[in-house]
Amino acid sequence: MKIRKAGRTRRFALGSTVALTVAGMNAPAVLGFANDRYHQYVINRPEYKAEFGHWQTLTLPAKFRVNAVHATLLHTGKVLIIAGSGNDEKQFNAGTFKSLLWDPAKNTYKMIPTPADMFCGGHASLPDGRVLVAGGTARYEKLDGAVKKAGGVMRVRNESPDGARTFDKGTVFVGPNGREYVSTAPVTVPAATKTGAGSQTVVTAGEQHVYVEALGEGRDWVAAAPAQYRVKGLTGADAHNLYGQSAKITLDKQEYQGIRAAFEFNPDTELYEQVTDMAHARWYPTLTGLGDGRVVTVSGLDDTGEILNGNDNEVYDPRTKSWSKGPDRYFPTYPSIFLTASGKLFYSGSNAGYGPADKGRVPGVWDLATNAFQPAPGLRDPGLTETSASVLLPPAQAQKVMVLGGGGVGESPRSTARTDIIDLTRPRPAFTPGPDLPAGGTRYLNSVILPDDTVFTTGGSSGYRGRGESDLLKAQVYHPDSNTFTGAAEPTVGRDYHSEALLLPDGRVAVLGSNPLFADKAETQPGGFEQRIEIWTPPYLYRSGRPEVSTAPETAKLGGTVKVGTSRPDAVATAKLIRPSSVTHVTDVEQRSVALDITGRGPDGVSLALPKNPNLLPPGWYMLFLTDAAGTPSVARWIEVGAP
Repeated sequence: MKIRKAGRTRRFALGSTVALTVAGMNAPAVLGFANDRYHQYVINRPEYKAEFGHWQTLTLPAKFRVNAVHATLLHTGKVLIIAGSGNDEKQFNAGTFKSLLWDPAKNTYKMIPTPADMFCGGHASLPDGRVLVAGGTARYEKLDGAVKKAGGVMRVRNESPDGARTFDKGTVFVGPNGREYVSTAPVTVPAATKTGAGSQTVVTAGEQHVYVEALGEGRDWVAAAPAQYRVKGLTGADAHNLYGQSAKITLDKQEYQGIRAAFEFNPDTELYEQVTDMAHARWYPTLTGLGDGRVVTVSGLDDTGEILNGNDNEVYDPRTKSWSKGPDRYFPTYPSIFLTASGKLFYSGSNAGYGPADKGRVPGVWDLATNAFQPAPGLRDPGLTETSASVLLPPAQAQKVMVLGGGGVGESPRSTARTDIIDLTRPRPAFTPGPDLPAGGTRYLNSVILPDDTVFTTGGSSGYRGRGESDLLKAQVYHPDSNTFTGAAEPTVGRDYHSEALLLPDGRVAVLGSNPLFADKAETQPGGFEQRIEIWTPPYLYRSGRPEVSTAPETAKLGGTVKVGTSRPDAVATAKLIRPSSVTHVTDVEQRSVALDITGRGPDGVSLALPKNPNLLPPGWYMLFLTDAAGTPSVARWIEVGAP
């Protein structure tokens, strides 16, 4: 034994001598290597993991790597990751649209046929577990100086009351000077309407807009003045009744344009199924589920690149798979809009970027029934709500929403460390200050509700899209009971624009995506899309004696009671239903944690009472977690909650 020990000591001594010799030649490199080795030693110690958690990085096989722009947890335990064209115009032009289905439990992957460019659309889970995906990309932006063909909005008019007319993509509109402009999408123009009778008859033309582009390049195709355009190929009465009008066709910057298409993703067949198109094209919309199972859809850029003006909100009914007009209200793109226990909606002020600085930025409570809007005062740094995070704090019964970080409008370099909290149970809700973010000013921060009634926040950058290498490799946990942050293990992958995070059924947190503007501090190299997935294992999973759910019903009713089997019923301190995330652009209005009352304990389980209010507990699939007194959660069981 002594001989072996001496041998090991000698080898160590030799290694030390070599290290010291090299250190004399290249001290900074060796010290950096040593510091990294020591850091790895520290973060992998059991004591460290038990206090701060631990990160794991997954590098997917090349054929399964996608640009994760959208992520939704399904009741199958799999994660639907939507890239669409993935902010890659070459993929868009090639018609290459991608979705990936990832099984975190088995770490397996499956590519899903994707019928349209869902990049920068909106999504929400439906009561039966399907995912509604609405909108996406019809056209990529073209910056000033890059526009070669003049383009603009053509308002197509129909003066005939005999019926609607549909014009295919590629329809040609001819200007007074003979210049021709081609539509970039199909358009259906409603019939004209008649009012009055006899000599008092008034005919109002039907109208719908479409984007057009010049056939040729250059300034000769610019039409700076309003003009009427004829539809090429029409003759007789059609040529008189059907025509286009455009205020101007220019070489100015052309914004992204949205699509009207909508789909439901079926977790059972693992396929998209097309449903009725929206009345309005949308790019960057928010979809919020209601207590009756319908989904309200607001905002976005339309198919001409203009932000929708607020009189075009729509409501989707999954029973009929159709859309109806919603109440009028203007919002910037990707607004954070939460369903409250009263059935009203709360707009936190968080949004993701398009819209004027002086319109639609005020947070408040929106009554869908009356269309009344009650502003909510008190939010600090109100000009820094773009790319901020908002979360309905646990438990949902408290009806408190927290706004975290954010930045200035557009490409502003400003960011804030502000967090503010609002109590929606008060007659006139107002924000009150929360603790500053430990990392300072932060944009693109992801926030995830955990089963121990805390909120995990991670990533972000201090600058716009990570400019100047401003990604923040920080994470922390917010504790609503003490209104404080505590530290968490630091991630190793920077996350900013186009990143998302969500809770997994086993209690871990998956973090995906990121799309920095540049790859270097000098801003000479364009940034790439981060395709690795990181998983954070919280400290509670390094404790012993984790609760277990041995049996649980697959369905439950609002206001009902469920019996859940567990081997240690006396150790169960809390129970909750957590709605799975559906997140994009740091916007996740789906996640919520609803506390359940423990109404009974038996020798082999507990009885849990569900709330009656569908606005507090909207119909759908939830993860049931049992936790002990220390907050250690069980692995979740999926339960489908329906009406009584």
